Amino acid sequence: MRVPFISKLVVVRKVVSPSMAPKLKPGQTVLATKLFRKLHPGQVVIIERNHKELIKRIERIEDDRVFVIGDNLDSSIDSRQFGWLNESDVIARVFKPNLAK
Repeated sequence: MRVPFISKLVVVRKVVSPSMAPKLKPGQTVLATKLFRKLHPGQVVIIERNHKELIKRIERIEDDRVFVIGDNLDSSIDSRQFGWLNESDVIARVFKPNLAK
C-alpha cells in the first residue's frame, strides 16, 4: 500500500559514487526527508546541481548558502570545485542511516 502523503515527504535513493565512503558505499540505500526546518553543519543532504542529485555533507552555512563536501575527499566533486550553493538547492536531509558527525 502506498501512502501518497508520506511518499511526497520521504525520498529513497541509492548511492552511486564512492564520494561519501566509508559511511555510504555505492549501492547502499538512503532515506531522506523533504521536511526539515533548519540545516546544520555535519548533516548529510541530497542536493540538486546541474539537474543531478548528489549526496554530500554540509560543512558550512553562511547567509542562506551551504558549502558541501563528500566524506571521501579524494573521490568527491563538491563545493571545493563548484562553490557555495543556495539552501534551496538542498532537496532533502538524509535520516537513515544516521550519519551525523
